[in-house]
Amino acid sequence: MKKVFKVALVALSMLFVGNFAKAQSKIGYINFDALIGQMPEAKTVKSQMDIYQKQFIDQLTLLNNELQAKGQEFQKNSTTMTDAVRSAKQAELQDLQKRIQDYQADAQQKVDAKSNELVKPLSDKARAAISAVAKEKGYTYVFNSAQIQLIVSPEGDDMMVPVKTKLGIK
Repeated sequence: MKKVFKVALVALSMLFVGNFAKAQSKIGYINFDALIGQMPEAKTVKSQMDIYQKQFIDQLTLLNNELQAKGQEFQKNSTTMTDAVRSAKQAELQDLQKRIQDYQADAQQKVDAKSNELVKPLSDKARAAISAVAKEKGYTYVFNSAQIQLIVSPEGDDMMVPVKTKLGIK
């Protein structure tokens, strides 16, 4: 009898502790990417990134045009070339193609780094606003709905409107 009483007491305690913990957890969600995109500073960042990317695109266009011109010249004159000249021209084309690939990879890394550098202040500002709203409204956890697919979520827990208000975004 004592054993049954202890088991019932433990089960009842677990039930109350579970309900108490559940009552204190409040979960919210926000589409962080959409919030960043709606910030007024995002337009400036986008235009700066477009300008930065354009210099790499222009250089890649020049390199590709050079490769195409040399490739067409090679195709046109390959039948009259000696084996040594043909091999040298093929090696030159392969070298140019490798330089283009290396430049493209390097450019992508630089663009990604620049993007991270420009977006970081926006991201920090948005995170601060989300944290402030979460603290004001008593949220324990806030999820990024852009990365997590929410199957069921009550409309009242979407934090987009109060965070946009906090940031002064209409």
